[in-house]
Order: sequence, then structure tokens, then C-alpha cells
Amino acid sequence: MDKSETHNLTGSLGSSAKEHFLAWDKEYAHLKWGGPASVRDTQAYLLPGSRVLDAGSGKGRYLGELARHYTAVGIDISLVALHSSRVQLSRSSRFAEHLGANLHDLPFKSQSFDGVFCYGVLQHLFSEERESAVKEFKRVLRKGGFVFFEAFGCEDMRCGGEPSIPFEERTFARQNGIIYHYFAKEEVRELFKEFETIELENSLKEKKFRREAYMRHMVRGIFRKA
Repeated sequence: MDKSETHNLTGSLGSSAKEHFLAWDKEYAHLKWGGPASVRDTQAYLLPGSRVLDAGSGKGRYLGELARHYTAVGIDISLVALHSSRVQLSRSSRFAEHLGANLHDLPFKSQSFDGVFCYGVLQHLFSEERESAVKEFKRVLRKGGFVFFEAFGCEDMRCGGEPSIPFEERTFARQNGIIYHYFAKEEVRELFKEFETIELENSLKEKKFRREAYMRHMVRGIFRKA
């Protein structure tokens, strides 16, 4: 990635760069492209051509689909992921701006987006970082703009493991250095308390593996800036 397309990642991490951020380049280096993923929830709320931020865009599974309908911008902490995303979008003849940045220090002017799309991202941040990210979402959204949110829920079969350091409830550290937080529905409501809640729901699906039943739990929400 060109240096002009990064947002001083080292500086924005602070003098002691956080390991759970730095772990993502290594993680994305071996993660395979999972194919495009649906962004249909946005289409009921955002007009075609709206300016949309994919906050934590990874390898572009959602960003490519957002770029079909909107003026899309993807940001991620991992430059490896952003490079892969650019390649995938170019193969499908789609374009989105790509920037390396932190969610809690967005390199955009206030009120510059109509929507923020954030799926599977806030679950990898600590509490203070999540709160800062949501404040940044509010800052960069125009009045009446929307946040589209999805993250792991606390009833998920994967909820558990080695407690994070520093310790936070329902937050775990994996061997790859990435942290995983599992949300309760009311916790999400509190996190977005400065927004109007349009939708907020638990999505629970039972999966079977070797005749054993397991629960997959996601929390999904749509929030509007008043």
C-alpha cells in the first residue's frame, strides 16, 4: 500500500503499540478469501450513492458489496488485509478507497458519512477502545446517519478461553494474539446509548457437529444519529 494511504498507524497506536492490533497482519497473511458477503440491511436505510464507511473492512468481503451501491471507503488496522481487499475489488471491477487506520482515531472530517458498516470488528477491541470507536462513528456521521453493527454474542459456543490481560468480562485472548469479546444485547444498547436504536436483536442458531448441538450467537443492531 502507498504510504499516502495510511494514517500514521504507529503514531495512532501510541508509543507502546498494542499487541492485539499488531497481530492482524499475521492473521490475514494466512486467512483465505471467504467470498463476498451480503450487505442487504443497508439498502433499506441508505440511498444509492450514499457515502459509507466500512469500519474494519478486512479483506473486503463486505466492502466489495458496499461498493456496488455506495461511495465506499474501507479502513483497517492491517495493511496486509487492505492490499488483499484492493486486489479482490479490482478483479470484480469495483472501486473503494482504502485507508490504514484505527477505529478510535478515524482520519475523516466530522459529518462526512451517511453510514458506518461495522460487522465482526468491535468484538476484537477492549471496552475503552469500543467506546472510543463508537464516539468516532458518531463524529463522522451526518445527522440522521446510520451505524450497522454485528458482533459475537455471549451465548455463543465459542465464548470462553484464556482471560484477557487486562481482564475484562467475557473477553478472551487467543493464541494468535487477537482478543475476542462476547456481547450481551443490553451491553450493545448501552454502547450506542447516544444513538437512536432502530433495531437490536439476538440471532441464535443451533449447529450440530458429530451429533452434538452447539449454539451460535450474534448480536445485530441498526442505530441512527439524532
